[in-house]
Amino acid sequence: MENLLFEELPISKETLKATQKMGFTEMTPIQKASIPLLLEGRDIIAQAPTGTGKTCAFGIPLAETLDPSSTDVEALILGPTRELVIQIAEELRNLCQFKQGIKIVPIYGGQPIERQILSLKRKPQIIVATPGRLMDHMRRKTIRLQHVKFVILDEADEMLNMGFREDIDTILESVPRERQTALFSATISEEIMEIADLYQNNAKKVKVTHKELTVPTIAQYYIEVKEKNKVDMLSHLIDTNQFRLSLIFCNTKRRVDMLTDELKARGYSVEALHGDMKQSQRDRVMARFRRGAVNLLVATDVAARGIDVDDIEAVINFDIPNDEEYYVHRIGRTGRAKKKGISYTFASGKEIHKLRDIMRYTKSTIRPLLSPSGNDLEEIRIKQLYEEIDRTLTQEKLKKYADYVEQLLQEDPAKGYTPMDIAAALLYLKMEPKGSAAKKSSAEERDQKQERSYRTKKPMNREAEEGMTRLFINLGTEDRIKPGTLVEMIAKNTRVQSKSVGAIEIHDQFSFVEVPQEHAAEVIAKLHHIHYKGMTLYVEKAAIRKRKK
Repeated sequence: MENLLFEELPISKETLKATQKMGFTEMTPIQKASIPLLLEGRDIIAQAPTGTGKTCAFGIPLAETLDPSSTDVEALILGPTRELVIQIAEELRNLCQFKQGIKIVPIYGGQPIERQILSLKRKPQIIVATPGRLMDHMRRKTIRLQHVKFVILDEADEMLNMGFREDIDTILESVPRERQTALFSATISEEIMEIADLYQNNAKKVKVTHKELTVPTIAQYYIEVKEKNKVDMLSHLIDTNQFRLSLIFCNTKRRVDMLTDELKARGYSVEALHGDMKQSQRDRVMARFRRGAVNLLVATDVAARGIDVDDIEAVINFDIPNDEEYYVHRIGRTGRAKKKGISYTFASGKEIHKLRDIMRYTKSTIRPLLSPSGNDLEEIRIKQLYEEIDRTLTQEKLKKYADYVEQLLQEDPAKGYTPMDIAAALLYLKMEPKGSAAKKSSAEERDQKQERSYRTKKPMNREAEEGMTRLFINLGTEDRIKPGTLVEMIAKNTRVQSKSVGAIEIHDQFSFVEVPQEHAAEVIAKLHHIHYKGMTLYVEKAAIRKRKK
């Protein structure tokens, strides 16, 4: 199937603008197969694994079809877990951001039902829910489904595995028979087909499996490297192979900016590409990369969608991707037009398990590449620097700088510095990461300052500050967590800036942290179940205990 762009779809300028702002240009296979059918009003049974763009596949038709002026629930989306429900609601909000009047409410267990009832009074057109909590609302008559026009079952097989079959039957029997129904599932079992036969009308089957990496022109390698040595390893790869065009992937916009700054400080021709940049900036960067004015492009997954450059010689995963499908999209940027390509993935510790998952998912082999030790990397950099010095010594432009050295020696002879001392100091400044000693000191001071400032805030057994949401995190002093670490964890994994994080209180086994209300769901979704020093994080909205009068 040929590549299809979102702009080729018969959709409104508002929805197209939203997809562009989200960094989407080219549709995934499930989107190409599903969106036209759903726009025609057809029922579908779509077999597609996680991470293939399913939310946009049903979200775009919903954004195009729903009535923003309606005060009724018109679309119902069922998912198996609260994490998925939050994720779907967030992406739908992004898709509908230019559709004035479209309101979306997530409904799931673990959140006070009274708070959800207040949200339902806003008269949303879209409800995203787990079956169990939706049934609670139906019994309370706080959700009425008599005007539902669209029903989406996402990860239907998982809902059945979790024992929701009876709830699904009850819910589907409670909505109007005249409706459009889409069923998405990674596997199509007999029970799935039974649901389709009972509740769908002449459904069209759509099957999309993950992309298998059968392109023999891409050599895939991984390198075990510690976080602190990643930049040196990247420099070694670039210098050793002299790639003309390379694409480097990081998982967050903040990481992209930090790595780009570090590479520029080391003298590389490099540009950043991520979602916070204006479209005109992204276009300018891509134009420079295409014509070879920039050799290295550091990008996030979302920003890199739609990159179509045939001459990319190497793809380097500076961060291992969060999703197996992202790996497929990333390395597919090289080895095009029957040319040879190569990919490197940096991994350490438990990340090796992620690589095994990727290999199973893609049915491909990622071979280990022997990593130079920290001392080896330093020797390589020293050798490269010596060669650079040797070339410089042949030039006739050094007299002015020799005079400066002589001047330094004469200014304070009591110190007894020699030309060798000055050369060693200059070599240290060249070899060490820029401002590393100062950074270490300032980082320690910042942690101490943050700890003092956060701990002097009033107790957290209260309502959050206006505009903020209080979150519970299962990390405390026993886990050696510090305020600065929590702030960095949030800023690294979400769109929340460090300065936007509010009050923090750390106890022995857990912590409370305040984040802006509009980002609370994202913080919960992105941090929940990630790992910190071997511990799985648990993040949720904190309950507010009422004081006894």
